[in-house]
Amino acid sequence: MITQAVMVQADIDVKRMSQTQKVALADEIFLRQPNMLASILALPRMGVGMVQLEVPLHILLVTFQAMKLSGLAWPIVSEDVQETCMQRLTARARFNEGLPGELADQVVQQFCDEHPERYLLAFVYGYLGEHDLLGVCTDAEKYLMLAALNLVECVAFAAPMPLSGKT
Repeated sequence: MITQAVMVQADIDVKRMSQTQKVALADEIFLRQPNMLASILALPRMGVGMVQLEVPLHILLVTFQAMKLSGLAWPIVSEDVQETCMQRLTARARFNEGLPGELADQVVQQFCDEHPERYLLAFVYGYLGEHDLLGVCTDAEKYLMLAALNLVECVAFAAPMPLSGKT
C-alpha cells in the first residue's frame, strides 16, 4: 500500500520537476510500466485534447513516483490486468448509477474508505476535481476519468513485493 506521506512526497517531487526531468520519468515509466503509459497516451484517440491530456499524464507521473518511493517492487501491469480492472471499474459505476442518491453516496464512501490504495485514490479524485473533470460533460472527459481511475485500480490489483535489502 502507498502511504499518505509517500503520495504527498510524490506529488511534491513531480511538481518540482523540470520538463526534462518529467520526460526522463516518462522514459522510466516506458521501461518499467509500459502499459500504464500506453493507456494514457491512447487518450487523444478518444477525443482527449492535448491540454486535457496533461491531467492524466500528471496523475501517471505522480502514481509512478509514488510506486518508486513506496519501497516496493511493483510487477508490470499487463494489458490483461488493465482490462480486468477497467471491467470492475465500469461495473461498479453502472451499479452506482441505479442507486438512490444517498445510498449511492454511502456506497462510494465505503468504496473509498476500504480501497487498498485509498491515498492514491484520494489524490486522483482530488486532482481530477481541481481540473473540473469529475462532472464528466463529454465522452473525452469520461475516457480521461476512467483512465485515471483505472491507474489506481491497476496499482491496487498489482501485488508489490518488498525490494531486497529494504524493510
